[in-house]
Amino acid sequence: MNQPAILVVDDEPRNFDVIESLLISQNYELHYASSGQEALESLEIIPLDLILLDVMMPEMDGIEVCSRIKANPQWQSIPIIMVTALTAKEDLARCLNTGADDFLSKPINSLELRARVHSMLRIKQQYDNLQILLKLREDMVNMLVHDLRNPLSGILLGLEMLIHPKFSQQEERKNKIVNIRSSVEKLVDLINDLLLMARIESGKIALNITQVDLGYMLGTLVKDFELNASKKNIAIITQLPDVDITINIDKAMFQRVLDNLLSNALKFSPEESKIIVSAEYLLDGGVKIKIADEGKGVTDDLKQRIFEKYEIGTLIPGISQIGLGLAFCKMIVEAHGGTITVDNNQPQGSIFEITLNR
Repeated sequence: MNQPAILVVDDEPRNFDVIESLLISQNYELHYASSGQEALESLEIIPLDLILLDVMMPEMDGIEVCSRIKANPQWQSIPIIMVTALTAKEDLARCLNTGADDFLSKPINSLELRARVHSMLRIKQQYDNLQILLKLREDMVNMLVHDLRNPLSGILLGLEMLIHPKFSQQEERKNKIVNIRSSVEKLVDLINDLLLMARIESGKIALNITQVDLGYMLGTLVKDFELNASKKNIAIITQLPDVDITINIDKAMFQRVLDNLLSNALKFSPEESKIIVSAEYLLDGGVKIKIADEGKGVTDDLKQRIFEKYEIGTLIPGISQIGLGLAFCKMIVEAHGGTITVDNNQPQGSIFEITLNR
């Protein structure tokens, strides 16, 4: 985590030295401005988490500086603690009415200073976290609308063609109905994923654990994807140990995890490449499952983030990438007491790896 950045604004440098000495053990990044104008200029170049602002300054006093900062939407979320020798309630009320979030009386008490700074930084962190969440939800809504629009458009287009008087060939009508059904199934799957993730997060879903033949499950999985793989001349290769592997899992849930991973591998793999689906025993009695592709791979900064809800990698035109699939996989794998990670394949591509206790 980055050090919180605090700007101390005071026309007396020795007052900054006092504050610096009182906060030196708190791991803050302290900056100094000797005037209101310098403080405003600092805001343009330094991302701040808190401002300690002296009230009594020449030329532009703290009241005016505070008013200007809070009038700017870009800066108004930065907490401001007014530092003042004024004691009259009217003066303190004027500071707060200007937009200040708190105030400290001079001479500064070290315990009070640290407590108020910590309180304001906590509020700023909560605000920043809320903004991140709102941005994630905004991105999710945009992606969700995009992914809903495509099958809906297909349904509407198909219905328009079906009711058109020239659309009379029985075979054509049958094909169009099949396409409409496929679009509806995509909508249902997307909605079911959203509802299922909400139930998992709320703790309202229980796993139905049974003993499953992993080799058979992986073999069936590969067969289900072979037709789509053949359209891109992609070979799906299985690598399994000679002995049977049995694991205790919720078969339906885990099937969806593997479906998601193999679907992603196929989606991002180039033509005439290969995907390797493998499983192996571990020395500690666990099981490791890998799905390796030869696609573009995952950048280092995304290797953790892609498992978060609504997080996506580089957008690829024509490919649905709503950020739910990998988050769902992570939630299900962890519900089984396992882990899921992604690493680089060689010479290129990704390897998604699941580790489970047997």
